[in-house]
Amino acid sequence: MSRYIRELSDRWLALRLAVSGRAHQYPEILALRRFLTAFEVDCVFDVGANRGQYATSLRIDARFAGTILSFEPNPEIFAQLTRRAARDPSWHVFNLALSDFDGMASFNIMAADQFSSLEHPATGQDAIFAERNMVARTVEMQCRRMDGLLPELRGVHGFARPFLKMDTQGHDLSVCQGAGEVLQEMCGVQTELGVRPIYEGSIDYRAMIAWLDERDFSPSAFFANNKGHFPRLIEMDGIFVNRALLPTEA
Repeated sequence: MSRYIRELSDRWLALRLAVSGRAHQYPEILALRRFLTAFEVDCVFDVGANRGQYATSLRIDARFAGTILSFEPNPEIFAQLTRRAARDPSWHVFNLALSDFDGMASFNIMAADQFSSLEHPATGQDAIFAERNMVARTVEMQCRRMDGLLPELRGVHGFARPFLKMDTQGHDLSVCQGAGEVLQEMCGVQTELGVRPIYEGSIDYRAMIAWLDERDFSPSAFFANNKGHFPRLIEMDGIFVNRALLPTEA
């Protein structure tokens, strides 16, 4: 009976997403539901939160009830994120960027704010991005390394099984490098993988997969992260599982 209930729930989710124009998110949400439940994740680091779209989907679509820690550097967008999170006592927001150093840096706010980044736009971008992914202005922003920040946050929020989600527009590798040894404390990692990178010097998907593999994170799921990627895939997201959580192979 439980299998039939789950299938009905999944079909209802698919219908609801289709009606709202979010059908492309269906594989991601199913993968997140399964992963967060199977590995008993109790805290999600939402790095590059924008207005809180991912965190809201975690609550409503993925049915995640644990702690959410959202990080958003853009001060204007952060104000909107703060208002949205205020209704949820287990959702906490921080106006800073995660990177591979502690200190101040220039943060690029793009014409379309969801592309804002510590990185610079690449030249020769696809037309779909060219006008939106261009620097409109910069602001000085505090950056923190996760290996210093995570112990502080654990002391406040008491989580034991965190999950790292990143959507930092070409800066995900730097976030991981700033995690140092505490990256191994993550049950899993969700990262944006550039097939046709749109930021200068950003790592491509093959190199990022190899980097995570060297640190004992194996692919769990891949999915396109935008319904407009046709006919050529530009970016996708990947969920990676910490191999320490997997059964030992015979």
